[in-house]
Amino acid sequence: MDTPAATDSLTAALEELRHRFGERLLTSDAAREHHGSGESHLPPQWPDAVIMATSTEDIADILRAAHTHGVPVIPFGAGSSLEGQIHAPRGGISIDMSGMDQIIAVNPEDMDCRVACGVTRQALNEHLRDTGLFFPVDLGAHATLGGMAATRASGTTTVRYGSMRDLVLGLTVVMPDGQIIKTGGRARKSSAGYDLTRLMVGSEGTLGIITELTLRLFGIPEAAQSAMCSFASIGKATETVVAALQCGLCLNRIELADTVQMRAINAYSGSDLPEHPTLWIELTGSETAVAHDMAILRDLAEGALRFEAAQTAEAASKLWRIRHDALYAARALRPGIKGISTDVCVPVSQLPACISGIMDVIATTSIIAPLVGHVGDGNFHLVLLYDPADADEVREARHINSSLIEMALAMGGTCTGEHGVGLGKKAYLDAEHGPALDVMRRIKRALDPGGIMNPGKIFDL
Repeated sequence: MDTPAATDSLTAALEELRHRFGERLLTSDAAREHHGSGESHLPPQWPDAVIMATSTEDIADILRAAHTHGVPVIPFGAGSSLEGQIHAPRGGISIDMSGMDQIIAVNPEDMDCRVACGVTRQALNEHLRDTGLFFPVDLGAHATLGGMAATRASGTTTVRYGSMRDLVLGLTVVMPDGQIIKTGGRARKSSAGYDLTRLMVGSEGTLGIITELTLRLFGIPEAAQSAMCSFASIGKATETVVAALQCGLCLNRIELADTVQMRAINAYSGSDLPEHPTLWIELTGSETAVAHDMAILRDLAEGALRFEAAQTAEAASKLWRIRHDALYAARALRPGIKGISTDVCVPVSQLPACISGIMDVIATTSIIAPLVGHVGDGNFHLVLLYDPADADEVREARHINSSLIEMALAMGGTCTGEHGVGLGKKAYLDAEHGPALDVMRRIKRALDPGGIMNPGKIFDL
């Protein structure tokens, strides 16, 4: 695959960096392809080179050279992004930080920790297992914590614990000129100056590169109870979600899948679950609170076709494993096709209307579009399975996606609840933010005047 033609500036930067990094600077097609593809439905765009970084100082040296020579840099964690954040539309250098996987400090008394950006949430929770603490952001993907912060990720437990925006206390960031800064700290609150931590969380590598994170931790709840309930219609399921939230139950997770998604799950997982709109629900807290709230939940779901509580921890784990495989189950309906994974989020009260409205639009097309979502916070996903070689299917998929985003924005929602903007959602930022988008551009120009940081992502200058 071709990339933008090598320039004298790129050649000079790579020559300088090869002296510093030696065999850790890769230019093979295999390395470039891996770092320019990811999980996105978008066509791959390869970088010109890949550098395997192992420290903040490595990244500072790379950015100094890139800044001097005007060469684009693209941060890379696990490659699980869905909106093309790791693509290299202008070539340049992909910085692979997966080797920065040190858990630097855990402070059980203060319930916080400091980790390098390449640590995955799974590895962190394995390390914390004997402390009685855990980090709650629970994605379906195998992602790094640096990447999760960069895209302001969330997941199934957002309804209780919030997203990365709420759980990052401080950061180490390398700025575009190679300067290393610290933002935030370990204090649970501060009124000291601009909140640079939250500016960087969600910036998708366009303002600086996150290399270390200080994170909030939580105690593992005393008790947990999971259940699945199936409904005759998706409207009944979403009404139950709204009612459960309004009752203030000790909800930890509340997830939704429609009939098409349930069929996909059965085919992919070899399960025999009811092929009707289904909620996955988890309650956590004290034994007494969980038992009390589960009884209320049964009453709220009185019209359900089936209500089944997991009787063992193993059974509960199996239920949630099936949920986390939902994206891959959806894609298996049309093997070889990734599809567009939509990502709108609306106020919870608008969730039934938003889902009903987009289902009406899907019914006018030929597109298969399984639905699954973190409906406890109003965020849901459709996987629009279309053949990119079929012009009619491309047109229909784009129509569904744009119609859904228009609905969400009209309801006070957003085009992306957790996947980020990258390349895939850029076209919708002006409608969502209006003049505020120009303020974002001014911040970008001020911090990255050379435009080298993950160029082309979020918006164009």
